[in-house]
Amino acid sequence: MAKKLYVSNSTESTRMFKNDFLESLTKIHYSVPLIFWVPVICYLIYKSYAAEEMDVSRVLLYFVFGLAFWTLAEYVLHRWVFHFHPTSAWGQRIHFIFHGVHHDYPKDRLRLVMPLSASIPMAAFIYFIFSFFFEDFTLWSFFAGFLFGYLIYDECHYAMHHANFKSGLFKKIKDHHMLHHYSDPERGFGVSSGIWDSIFNSGFKKKK
Repeated sequence: MAKKLYVSNSTESTRMFKNDFLESLTKIHYSVPLIFWVPVICYLIYKSYAAEEMDVSRVLLYFVFGLAFWTLAEYVLHRWVFHFHPTSAWGQRIHFIFHGVHHDYPKDRLRLVMPLSASIPMAAFIYFIFSFFFEDFTLWSFFAGFLFGYLIYDECHYAMHHANFKSGLFKKIKDHHMLHHYSDPERGFGVSSGIWDSIFNSGFKKKK
């Protein structure tokens, strides 16, 4: 009999912290990232164009570049950061907080998108790193595309666990992610796209 890869498929949340404030930081409704990050993305696009250093076509070019780069970042983070398995007790606790809880409770409706308590500091840190490689006006457009890719990932992730797709592209994406959860968690790391799984040969074998 195959080992069950999850603790519960309930849509309710399990408690992670005894402290109520810390516990509240781990839960978020799927609409909150949209409400917070869409205005940020719009502001960055406006700021990039208003700097008068780039025309619309170049703003769009860097935006698409940032969006494409997100797909690689998503894969790298999921495979080598979220699925890094530490041996120390404190390391395992941190791993559980960041990603392990999602695999134990894959349909937890309040832990399917990243809480702002994690996404804001992470975005600030990534922006700081990108600032070494881009001029300000190109960085604003690039990072807007990067954040847009993140939003697609977050909202797709929620949909993969709670929407019932009958056919088409989203059905294929959902099937890919469900195999990651219920068949082999060490394969299928792409969530919004399976392209990098194909490139790095970490996808699932097609049945003949």
